[in-house]
Amino acid sequence: MKKALLQDLRNKNQDDLFKELVSDREQLRQLRADIAGGKVKNVREARRVKKIIAVINTLIKEKDGVK
Repeated sequence: MKKALLQDLRNKNQDDLFKELVSDREQLRQLRADIAGGKVKNVREARRVKKIIAVINTLIKEKDGVK
C-alpha cells in the first residue's frame, strides 16, 4: 500500500473513515460479482480493496481508543 494513501487515511476524522469504509465495502461487493461473472481481468484488485478495508478498520479502532 502506498504511504500517501495511508497518510491520507490517517488524516481523516472518524466520520470520513466510516464513509470511506462503506464505499470500499460496496466496491468489494461489486468486484466480487464482476469476478464471478468474468468481467474483471485484474482479480488482485479485490485483494487491494480488502487490505484497504482492514487498514480503515484498524484506524477506526485506534481513533476510538484515543477518545
